[in-house]
Amino acid sequence: LQADRRIARWYDLQWLTWLAVTAYLLHQFEEHGVSLLGAPYAFRGTLCATLGYGDAVSCPVPLAFITAVNVSAVWVAGFASALAARRFPLIALSFFAVPLVNAFAHIVPAILERRYNPGLFSAVVLFLPLCLWALAVAVRRYGAGAKAIGLVLLAGLLVHAVLMGSLLAYLRDFIGLVPLVAIQVLNAALPAALMVAAFHGRVAVPPPAPATPVRAPRKPRRPPAQAA
Repeated sequence: LQADRRIARWYDLQWLTWLAVTAYLLHQFEEHGVSLLGAPYAFRGTLCATLGYGDAVSCPVPLAFITAVNVSAVWVAGFASALAARRFPLIALSFFAVPLVNAFAHIVPAILERRYNPGLFSAVVLFLPLCLWALAVAVRRYGAGAKAIGLVLLAGLLVHAVLMGSLLAYLRDFIGLVPLVAIQVLNAALPAALMVAAFHGRVAVPPPAPATPVRAPRKPRRPPAQAA
């Protein structure tokens, strides 16, 4: 799971990507399993209420939409990004776009509404610190610049915009279920595609520098000159 065993795993982007996939598993359980308040499958009800549907049972948000989002953007993209991290660390970095923006998608409504929403706890405790640390490691150890960091933020925003935009288009009968699901599958590749397009295929970088500078070996001291 670690690309470079010479350093601590917390400075290895491949290991951090696998950790992010694991964090998303816990996040999905809080959303679609049992929430922090003990409610089962609470996320869909919250989403339906946000869209103006009071009854989650009759809410037209399809289960296939939620499944397509989670499987494509997390499991397919997550595994692919982690496996590519050794040779293409910028691809691995692009995976953090979705959890980073998703964290604020939970935090901002919680602050405005002053109440818990399904997924908030894992977003604050797992997503936010892990994503910020991964960005710091990408800058410090892998030499990622402002352009790469900006693309991570942009990609996360675009993924969520496409996600919600396509759902609203479906609810207004502009598109059918099959196009809605297909859009989510393609949308999962958006962060990596943006990174590749922005760097013109130069997503493979030279071997990263060590996490801590290595001191040059000291020259042996000359023995003191003896008096004749």
